[in-house]
Amino acid sequence: MQLMPDSALRQVTLEVEAHVAEAGWDQRPRLYALVPSTEILQHEPAVAAQLGLDEFDSAGTFTPIEQEELPVDRALEDILTEIMWPPQVVGCAAVLERLMLPPSAEDALPDDPDALESYAAEHPERKDVRIAVAVTRAGDAHCALRTHDSAEGESELLEGPDLVPALVQMLGQTLAD
Repeated sequence: MQLMPDSALRQVTLEVEAHVAEAGWDQRPRLYALVPSTEILQHEPAVAAQLGLDEFDSAGTFTPIEQEELPVDRALEDILTEIMWPPQVVGCAAVLERLMLPPSAEDALPDDPDALESYAAEHPERKDVRIAVAVTRAGDAHCALRTHDSAEGESELLEGPDLVPALVQMLGQTLAD
């Protein structure tokens, strides 16, 4: 599942992460359908014109189509179990924020979900992260994980095909026939 650094999947993953980042931190989860840009040009020329797509720049790229606002009272992971994409959608992407704890905190993690949430929120070494994951029906995946250090205002971007394997798997299941 290795991807070339300049793959269309990598580019769309970074695009949706940057789109969400424009609004800052503390954003709701977002879900996107990924459609080949050439399909939009061919079947929806008016939409392609609105999006600024042209046949030269669009070959081999994906256009992310943001889905309606997701319910705020449910976790994205629960919502994904109910989603199935039509055949013209060749991939999907999700962007969400979570708290990340250092490996040293693993032994003290509580089993109770409410206690775990409190533990993570109060842990002195926690980091806010924005996770962007995109997958295709072919099984390719790309993940981007941006850390946020609110004290210094800096961020670090990590990338790879399997940084968040559980989310890669959940998104992939939404594309299963």
